[in-house]
Parts: sequence; C-alpha cells; structure tokens
Amino acid sequence: MTTVSLPAQPALTPLLARGALLSPFKRPRPDAGHPRVRLALPRLRIDQARLTAYERVCGFGAGEDSLPVTYPHVLGFPLAMRLMSDRRFPLPLLGLVHTSIEITRHRPLPVAGCYELAVHVDRLAPHRRGTEATVVTEARDGGELVWESHSTYLARHRTPGAASTGAGTGDGVSPADDPRTPLPVLDEWRLAADVGRRYGAASGDRNPIHLHPLTARLFGFPRAIAHGMWTAARCLAAHGTPEAVRVRAGFRAPVLLPGTVTFAADGTRFELRGPGEEGRLHVSGRVEPLG
Repeated sequence: MTTVSLPAQPALTPLLARGALLSPFKRPRPDAGHPRVRLALPRLRIDQARLTAYERVCGFGAGEDSLPVTYPHVLGFPLAMRLMSDRRFPLPLLGLVHTSIEITRHRPLPVAGCYELAVHVDRLAPHRRGTEATVVTEARDGGELVWESHSTYLARHRTPGAASTGAGTGDGVSPADDPRTPLPVLDEWRLAADVGRRYGAASGDRNPIHLHPLTARLFGFPRAIAHGMWTAARCLAAHGTPEAVRVRAGFRAPVLLPGTVTFAADGTRFELRGPGEEGRLHVSGRVEPLG
C-alpha cells in the first residue's frame, strides 16, 4: 500500500460535493476495487478552539489534558472523505450509512502532542443489505501506535442472498449484547434542533441530513438527524472510559432532532433509546479496559 503525505487536512465541503456528483455513477459490489493508498498527516497539532467546541457539544469536560476518546476520528474524517469521494471508491457517498465503529486507545493522547494521523480503506465485504467498507484510522506518537479505529460504512443495494459475513453484521456489538433486554436508564436527554448544526461546526461534518429539516427531507428523513458519531461521543462522555480502552458502538436507528432519548448503562455496556419502556434502540455499545 502506498502512503501519501498531505501538507494539511483537505477541505470537507469540496469532497462532499465531489462525492455527491459521482454517486450516481458508482456500482457497489463487495468484489470491486478500491483505493490502495494510505493518506497521512505527518505532523498534526490540535486546534484548541475547535477541540473546545467539540467537547462542549458532546458533553466532555473542557480543558482536559488529553483528547476525548472519539476525537481522533474527527481529525481523520477529512482523510476518510477524500478516499470515499475518490472515483476509484466503488460505494456512492450519497446514502452511505455509518453502521459501527470500534476504537482502541492504547494510552491517553495529550492535547499538546504532535501526531501522525493516517487513514486507509481496509476492505469491502458483502452485507445482507448491500456492501460494507471498513475504513481504518490510526494515530501515532513518535512512531508508536496510540489510537486506532475501524469504521464500517454500508451502501444498500440488491444482494443475491440474505446472508451477511464476518464483520458485516453492522451492529458493532457482541451477539451476547441482546438489544431486546434494555439496560438500566440513567438519564434522559432532550436534544435541541440545532445539535446537528453545532456538531457539524465543531467536527466539519456538514452533511445536509444533519443540518435542517428541509435538507433532511431530500434524503427521506422527516427531520434532521443527529450524527452517529455525536451520539456515540455523547454516550461515552456520560459513561466515562479508562485510559487504555476498547470501545464498540453500533448505530442502529437515526435520532431525529429535536427529540428525547434515554441513556442507559450497566458498567461495561451502554445504550441510547427513545423514551418509554419500549423505546426504539438507536445506539448500543460496550466499553472494555485493555489489559
């Protein structure tokens, strides 16, 4: 795999526009080719103002010495978008669904650190509803791997059969985590209509489905929906994480804005559900200390 070093993070808006324009011409299938390149930012430093905005909208404590466990994903997102908006990437960016993420933090990442950040497409795999791509993001400090994530993105299309393989389950959690048995509810959150716009400003992800009811309706949603990574970050801010940790989160159903959700957890597992005893499951996940 070829490594290409970039002088700065690419701008997201042109990448989203290019991906949208190319989407009608994509023909997704699990055996298609994809970019065999690793995009890297060799000396990345943290923008403190942007980090503070992210901490505030996600509920993390501001002014901490180390980065929130989900923040390197935000830093790597422009690189991922550059790969997924490439002509050689076979899945259409429009309609692509972020189905799960697994994050491993080997040790805390100091805010004042200087990191090498790299992103590559690891593989395509068949899914019972289409084709799924796994995108890997890695952060290194002085050559040492300190943080990594595996995100799965699903392009829905007709498939020959209903079977799914391996990591293509799209739920992001162990089969032992039965979503039909709700966890103890710890809090209820009333989400404002502008959560998507605030998170978009902090993260750079200004996908129109998250910003306004009118633009969300163009893609089949009755109202704007929260970013999946905002829901995961908000849950982990409430749950807390050890210094060395593996986190898994599966995005099961969109969260409409404005709206009300309940946060539930039992120590290692967490959930975000709609209100009421039979509330719809939106996010489920697990927090496991390393070692």
